[in-house]
Amino acid sequence: MCAWAHPSPIASRLRIPPSIDRLPSASLAFFIPSPVSSSLPRISWRSGFSLNPRRFRKLRIWFSAASNGPNPPAFVEGPAVDEAREAVMEMLQEFGASEGDSTVIASNSPKYIEMLVGNVRELDEHGLWSSWNAEMEEERVDFISLSFKKNVYRMAKSKGDGGILPLLESIGLKLSSAMLIARYLSSERLPELIEKVKFVKEMLFSNSGYEVVVGRNAKRMMMHLSIFIDEDIQSTLSFFEKMEARHGVLNMIAYEDASFPYMIESFPRLLLCSTENHLKPLVGFLELVGVSKARISAILLSFPPIIFYDIEKEMKPRIRALEKAGVRDKDIGRMLLKYPWILSSSIQRNYANILAFFNERKVPKSSVDLAIKSWPHLLGCSIQKLKLIVEQLNQLGVNKKMLVPVITSSPQLLLKKPNEFLEVVSYMEEVGFDGKTIGRILCRCPEIFAASVDNTLRKKVKFLTDFGISKGCLPRVIRKYPELLLLDINNTLMPRANISHADILKSLIS
Repeated sequence: MCAWAHPSPIASRLRIPPSIDRLPSASLAFFIPSPVSSSLPRISWRSGFSLNPRRFRKLRIWFSAASNGPNPPAFVEGPAVDEAREAVMEMLQEFGASEGDSTVIASNSPKYIEMLVGNVRELDEHGLWSSWNAEMEEERVDFISLSFKKNVYRMAKSKGDGGILPLLESIGLKLSSAMLIARYLSSERLPELIEKVKFVKEMLFSNSGYEVVVGRNAKRMMMHLSIFIDEDIQSTLSFFEKMEARHGVLNMIAYEDASFPYMIESFPRLLLCSTENHLKPLVGFLELVGVSKARISAILLSFPPIIFYDIEKEMKPRIRALEKAGVRDKDIGRMLLKYPWILSSSIQRNYANILAFFNERKVPKSSVDLAIKSWPHLLGCSIQKLKLIVEQLNQLGVNKKMLVPVITSSPQLLLKKPNEFLEVVSYMEEVGFDGKTIGRILCRCPEIFAASVDNTLRKKVKFLTDFGISKGCLPRVIRKYPELLLLDINNTLMPRANISHADILKSLIS
């Protein structure tokens, strides 16, 4: 049984408030919608030409849309569907879409086409065309004599969305969500909106090879957040929760097909931003502060509200605040990549709280800034959590004088959950160390206490015992060379094991 299954004499003296690892209630109001289908093929937009698109007309009656429930009706291909698709393409081109773009949109909006087909058939079966459109009745238009394709075309035009609804479904949104967002985008013209979708996709999904890293960093930022948060981080967490609800993990956040529908659903305002006057200048500004174009997407996906920040009124003042925290110009880009939330107002306010906390413990500002520069996630930690871990360090013999080298050499130790820290303490006791020796090892090599017991320490100890170091000699070896517990087994320890086995044992034990 693991040593920490029952409190050890040392670990039992270290106190853990029961609620220390829980985020404040204000930061937990996540909204998790129904999953969005991500199985649609990737859209390959071609260049379009501009016609005079029409604004929204007065909305007419919406007939029953295609079901988005758990058992939606099957979408059957056939002549009627082909005609309906051609009608939608004709309608899209009339609103200004190019032939290529209209083909892509119509081919990737099956629920929209299914809805149109159902509406037309419903009117045909019940003979309700005259009551459906009074204007056409006054003009004595004979709907029965019109072709099915023409009736679908008229039905699509009557929806009043100007072609925006099928466009939104084609990029992966559910039809029900697309209907709501289409009204929000009613002031947009279809050709400009198509071009904006292309630009936003290129901006957010660069295929830079860092996709897994983006998801991992997003998860890390969530794990180490324990302060009251502002609206920007709240909306970001809501976006993350939607991704996790659908895919189980955040690793898919940087993949277009999986993430883009949720991005638009969470931040529809994105499609209202001017490409020339806002989005392109934002990209240029991020490049100016040191973020490579290939990595800009990592920042925007990890903290989408940045996209809406005014460069002069919000971005530049918050960048200057980083400079006051000791971040040099050349390091700003790297800091943004590590911790995009550093530009949020709640995170920047917490910096002053952290400075005051360590100032009371005689830790100079330069040392705090150095720790934050290495691990900016510290800015998301509450003072309550920092106070607890510092108290635990004190109980192990790390006084105010030793606190400075500990947090500067291993600032990630301050991010440890209390129970995780106690696991390391208990395991060190299991190996054979008393409390005083554990404190000395902590001061000499604090990185050990930031490591995982199962994934790191236990494996290193097993390697040393398999190598021939007895359990009785193990504490003496680790006390003399604690860095052994941090060396990589395959790349460092194993190659050195090829040296004379007897010579190493003799050197370590002596």
